Amino acid sequence: MKYIRFSHERDTFYGQVEGETIHVLDRSYLEEGCQRTGQIIPLAGVRLLAPVEPSKIVCIGLNYAKHIVELGHTRHDEPVIFLKPSTALIGPEDVIDHPAMSQQVEYEAELVVVMGKTAKNISVAQAQDYIFGYTCGNDVTARDLQKKDGQWTRCKGFDTFCPIGPWIVPDLEHNNLNIRSLLNGDVKQSSNTRNLLNSVPELISYISQIMTLNPGDLIMTGTPEGVGPMKAGDVITIEIEGIGKLENKVG
Repeated sequence: MKYIRFSHERDTFYGQVEGETIHVLDRSYLEEGCQRTGQIIPLAGVRLLAPVEPSKIVCIGLNYAKHIVELGHTRHDEPVIFLKPSTALIGPEDVIDHPAMSQQVEYEAELVVVMGKTAKNISVAQAQDYIFGYTCGNDVTARDLQKKDGQWTRCKGFDTFCPIGPWIVPDLEHNNLNIRSLLNGDVKQSSNTRNLLNSVPELISYISQIMTLNPGDLIMTGTPEGVGPMKAGDVITIEIEGIGKLENKVG
């Protein structure tokens, strides 16, 4: 089962995808009592949107060993966390804007966790019960500004710098998934989520000790090695085994 948020005939809906058809839902799949309306429409006839509207996007930096090496950093004792604003969020096929103040905008393929329940001060053992599902994400980064600023708010927070989608897949074995990025069809990143330094349950538990995680909130779990620049006209594709492909063009 795949869960989507989509636009159809000028309205926004939530749905469950089975094959090439959508079963329209009466409300968000994150709401209790959500049911199918009985309306069925073809998947090909809709525009997919970012599958959730989170209250916050929590991101993890430096969570793959080889990525730490390529950036010239050292591993931290605890997870490195930062936030992206909700205005950075876009969906599949939406355009990533290249800001004029940056000369080096880069892609970062990431597994994204979608929270299903409110989580505060939960244990690692409890964390799995709070997950709704998983999707693909691209932690777009203005690398030159990251080096200039030292902290990551500006370089990670531009509008359109958080593409996610195309849908949410629940009940996925997240700890052994192939993850890739392709720039104009050429493979740039290729790794597996088993290489995460901090696991998904560890991240959820850790973040929940700091801030309350709400249903629909996103956790971007970090990127593997192979990050690199994009320019206007490029097409960046994020592929994660068991989920699918997230594709965006750079404007």
